[in-house]
Amino acid sequence: MVDIDLTTLGFEFGGGALIGALMGFAAKKIAKLIAVIIGVQLVIFRYLESQGILIVDWDALSRGLISTSERADASYLESLISTLSVGAGFATGFMIGFHRG
Repeated sequence: MVDIDLTTLGFEFGGGALIGALMGFAAKKIAKLIAVIIGVQLVIFRYLESQGILIVDWDALSRGLISTSERADASYLESLISTLSVGAGFATGFMIGFHRG
């Protein structure tokens, strides 16, 4: 028989939720900053391209992004299942923090 301590599971879930909320909040702030940087960079590229200063091969750039996303590995799911109490708390907290951020 497996002895499950609900107090320990509760602390693990709560701790994971707190850390997840902080990480989600920070991730959203960083994602916004990165989106602004990439947007400004694309505008600069388009301007320089329109002036004939820079030549950007947009098709090659798109192919590189698509091939990278196709090679992405989904093995993170196994590690999430193995640590379900902490993982569930972290995921819940991350989503709340990301939403509130």
